[in-house]
Amino acid sequence: MFSRRSILALLPSAIAAGGVATSGRAQPARKLRIGFQKGEPTLVTAKQNRALDTALAPLDVEVEWLEFQFGPPMLEAMRVGSVDFGGVGDTPPIFAQAAHADLLYVAALPAGASAILVPPGSALKNLHDLKGKKLAFARGSSAHNLAVVAVEKGGLTWDDIVPVPLAPADAAAAFERGNIDAWSIWDPYFALFESRPGVRVLASTADIIAQNSFYIASRAFVTANPAVTARTVDALAKVAIWSKAHRSDVAALLSAGTGVPQEIELRAIQRNPLEILPMNDSFAESQQQEADRFHKLGLIPTAIIVRTQVWHVSA
Repeated sequence: MFSRRSILALLPSAIAAGGVATSGRAQPARKLRIGFQKGEPTLVTAKQNRALDTALAPLDVEVEWLEFQFGPPMLEAMRVGSVDFGGVGDTPPIFAQAAHADLLYVAALPAGASAILVPPGSALKNLHDLKGKKLAFARGSSAHNLAVVAVEKGGLTWDDIVPVPLAPADAAAAFERGNIDAWSIWDPYFALFESRPGVRVLASTADIIAQNSFYIASRAFVTANPAVTARTVDALAKVAIWSKAHRSDVAALLSAGTGVPQEIELRAIQRNPLEILPMNDSFAESQQQEADRFHKLGLIPTAIIVRTQVWHVSA
């Protein structure tokens, strides 16, 4: 966990350095543009209780919230300079870095649950049975990584399946119509659909691979605004601590935003660690292994080095 002392100790020097940038914004920002997904608990809670507004008020920084359905479009918006900071799964920053986006990992979050779901009446019994089947996932999302590893765990190659890249809403519709054989998806979609009659979990993250999420920021923004970045991470760490002790309240907030029943949101929240941790070598190495896997399969066009994109808050 980030300690308040370790982060806030950076602020005096960060403020002094904030107006000196080698690229991007030449002056400290007066606004922090945050990308969020309405099912992401910590950011949604911070939005509702205005924790970041309070934390950044002493720096005279306004907070603007921008909603995205999932991670890849958010990081594309960040790449072109429309978003400064956001929360995504493990795969979007890999695709973004491969597309030459100059972004930084600023914090890590052990992820909630994801799964490979199969529709009612499916004959699939294990991951090997995915051979020749249509497996849907959001391209460049954490579900993409889960799908890739699930195929490997099943003793198959990527060429053995029929990949079906679909955004979550489109995949949900295809799943309900029976147009796909399996669906790689994260909470709360996972929690919502696993409760439906006949839907089965073919395998979950517990069976396939532990995943992480991350807070990502534009390097230009961090370079010009290290104080804002440090305060933002510190404030979100406090929100996560509160959320962990008030899961039912968080589920109610999420339900109000998503329309997903509160009991379903609570199921998802109960299996989310709700922790925000500093980036370290272990997180970077896990991301590097994922990036190498995607490059080997030709799913990203170039090899990348993850550690060059990590912001070390204690440096």
